Amino acid sequence: MSKTATIICNGQFPKKEYPRYLISSADYIICCDGGTASYLKAAPKIFGHLRKPDIIIGDLDSIQPKIKKQYADRIIHVSEQDNNDMTKAFRYVREHLPEVDTVHFIAATGLREDHTIGNVSLLMEYMRSCNLGQMEIDMVSDYSTIFALSDSTTLEVGTGRRISIFSPDNSLQIKSTGLVWPTDEVVFDNWWKATLNRSSEDSVHLEFNHPSMVLVMMD
Repeated sequence: MSKTATIICNGQFPKKEYPRYLISSADYIICCDGGTASYLKAAPKIFGHLRKPDIIIGDLDSIQPKIKKQYADRIIHVSEQDNNDMTKAFRYVREHLPEVDTVHFIAATGLREDHTIGNVSLLMEYMRSCNLGQMEIDMVSDYSTIFALSDSTTLEVGTGRRISIFSPDNSLQIKSTGLVWPTDEVVFDNWWKATLNRSSEDSVHLEFNHPSMVLVMMD
């Protein structure tokens, strides 16, 4: 039976209904160590009671001592510094929760621009580490839903949805239908090249000239 994991990071904790719904409906709640305090503060309003996180994971450099002591039975200390806490949490899901086929990252953006850029770019790495169709992964905030693509696809988004497309691959060409400004002639040699677009139809089709790494950001 498929299950959902929500990973709470140490960015701006959401106030809007949709990201909070993803928290309340998750089968597993995994907190990066620095995000635990924000989650514990918000949990009673989200659930109507305090739902403890299932796992708290990270290098433990930003967790409050009181929380560390109180939730010692569910803390996993990963001291290595080659990966950030978000990646450690995602890796834990991959290695220990094989029934999870959907992962939502919450509070992964905001507060620090460098963390935001780094965390968002990691979605492409996570996508590349999964077999196609094995896992759905996105990053949700009060302002956007972000996910990675590796090949041609059709997105059911609804007319008038704001869409930005990013890629680090300047050899990639994407032919599009259903966008106000087609991407057919876009050269992905800078981040802004396919941003601030909007869907003109309910469905947006993106046709890649070869498999690659792409980020889609929608409101």
